[in-house]
Amino acid sequence: MNNIYRIFLQSFCIGLLLFSCKTPEARRPVSQQSGSFIRESVARNKKLVAYEEALIDSIIKQDTINTYHASPNGFWYRYDTKIGKDTLTPQFGDLVNFDYDISTLIGQPIYTREELGTREYAIDQESVFIGLRQALKMMKPGETLTFYFPSHKAFGYYGDNQKIGRNLPIRSTITLNSIELNKEKQLND
Repeated sequence: MNNIYRIFLQSFCIGLLLFSCKTPEARRPVSQQSGSFIRESVARNKKLVAYEEALIDSIIKQDTINTYHASPNGFWYRYDTKIGKDTLTPQFGDLVNFDYDISTLIGQPIYTREELGTREYAIDQESVFIGLRQALKMMKPGETLTFYFPSHKAFGYYGDNQKIGRNLPIRSTITLNSIELNKEKQLND
C-alpha cells in the first residue's frame, strides 16, 4: 500500500509540474467596448443638426423680402450689400478688416458690433469660429452679408464660455471692410 501511495504521489507531482509550466493566457478585459456610445453620440448629433437646419429653414421661409443662398459649407446667407464688379476674395494669409455682430436666429443681440469692435484677421492663421472663417473667404471688400450658422459651424458643444451657450445656432451680419494681400505670397508671384 505504501508503494501505491508513493507512485500516486510521484505521478501527481510530475503531472502538476507538467501542467503548471504552460504559457500564460491573456486575460480578457472586464468590460468590452461595443461602440454603442459613439453610435448614440452620432445619432444625437444628427438629430440636433436636422433640428437646427429645420429651424433656420423656417426662419428663411418667413422672410419673403430677401433671397437666401445655401453654402456648400453648411450654412445659409443673404446679401445686404453686394459688390458685383470686384472679384477679389481673401485667400490664405491675407489680412482682412471686418465688423460683425452675433445674435440669436431671431435677432436678439448676443454681441453687438460695438462690443466686438472692428477686427483684423489673417485668413486661416488665427483662431475664429469655423463659420466666420469660411464666411470671410467668400466675401468681397465692401460687402455686407447676414449668415445663419448651425451650432456646429458656430461655437459648438461648448459655446464661448461667456454669452453663447452650448449647441446654439447663431445669426451674424458681417461687413468686410478691406483685404490686405499676403506680402509673402505677393513676393513669390
